[in-house]
Amino acid sequence: MELKRVVVTGLGALTPIGNNVPDFWEGLTNGVSGAAPIKGFDTEKFKTKFACEVKNFNPEDFLEKKEARKLDPFVQYALVATDEAVKDGGFDFEKLDTNRIGVIWGAGIGGLKTFLDEISNFAKGDGTPRYNPFFIPKMIIDIAPGHISIKYGLRGPNFATVSACASSTNAMIDAFNYIRLGMADVIISGGSEAIINEAGMGGFNAMHALSTRNDDPATASRPFDKDRDGFVAGEGAGTIILEELEHAKARGAKIYAELVGGGMSADANHITAPHPEGLGARMVMTNALKDAGLTTADIDYINVHGTSTPLGDISETKAIGTLFGEDAYRLNISSTKSMTGHLLGAAGAVEAIAAILAVKNDIVPPTINHFTDDPAFDPKLNFTFNKAEKRTVRAALSNTFGFGGHNASVIFKKYED
Repeated sequence: MELKRVVVTGLGALTPIGNNVPDFWEGLTNGVSGAAPIKGFDTEKFKTKFACEVKNFNPEDFLEKKEARKLDPFVQYALVATDEAVKDGGFDFEKLDTNRIGVIWGAGIGGLKTFLDEISNFAKGDGTPRYNPFFIPKMIIDIAPGHISIKYGLRGPNFATVSACASSTNAMIDAFNYIRLGMADVIISGGSEAIINEAGMGGFNAMHALSTRNDDPATASRPFDKDRDGFVAGEGAGTIILEELEHAKARGAKIYAELVGGGMSADANHITAPHPEGLGARMVMTNALKDAGLTTADIDYINVHGTSTPLGDISETKAIGTLFGEDAYRLNISSTKSMTGHLLGAAGAVEAIAAILAVKNDIVPPTINHFTDDPAFDPKLNFTFNKAEKRTVRAALSNTFGFGGHNASVIFKKYED
């Protein structure tokens, strides 16, 4: 069976450094930090008092007030990013076979704000279970693709993937496979997350996973820097519309890039710590390259997972060095989490957009906030520190790794007819 080709025909983003794709890309290429003191709740007693929140966002600018109240923020973000992507892709679903258009979405945690609010209200009461009837439908992760499909009348494959911070990359891989196997023509994919609240920040603080650089939030996310002290929490959504090539050409769609491969693996090592030698990370990149029919010499840019944690950055870099060998030294490597923070389940989608635009525009976004070299890293590697670089990007690989040892990678390349 000949596999069909899959291309990217629509993008949407709602991020801490831009509430749409053009603003997000401008923020990335200009090295803008999205980290600032948290405005969403009182952080006085919290170890970490800052995060990368979505800014100047009012759901009622996009959704009817009554509808918005029925949606957890992670679903609001998903709908807003998808609306941009659908418009960007020029889709008129009334003219397409919506039985062959699906939604596959990723989130690591889902409706945490809804869960927190409902349980807090119960705890304050007399034990009588007075829950909001929308409690469960607002909270569950699969409700995001459900709402997207309902809004546009899409009756193709519809489900959610959950693999912690690899969730939306797994969603894209599933979408990729459904299309290239001929089971769908178009799939709206991506991910969203909204965990910047008392439960999310308190929980990650308890794990000692977050940076506590409260005196300088804007520079707290420091991937590959000697003084990195943990990741910075982020929130938002990214939508990537994948389409079968001939279907896209038939409707005259613009094409950003071609998705040519996806890889998956498990560390099988620890619930939160990466394999110390990057075994799972090396395997997932190997699998993605094999799936794409490419070699390490074909990749020009890696958007790394690069969370700014002491162990994670080292593990991933070891994997790149081992797999790519001498080819590692002509790569550009960067962690856009230095600007957006870590969007958890939405990270894969938002970072894939960065990789797609790097391929499209031949610009590699930087790793900002680099101050002190860490001798643990090979000094010959190009981490694209502090300033974007112009270069030809024939193909870009995007890595995402999640708690539980879940690894997922995707490869985008320039579209050639």
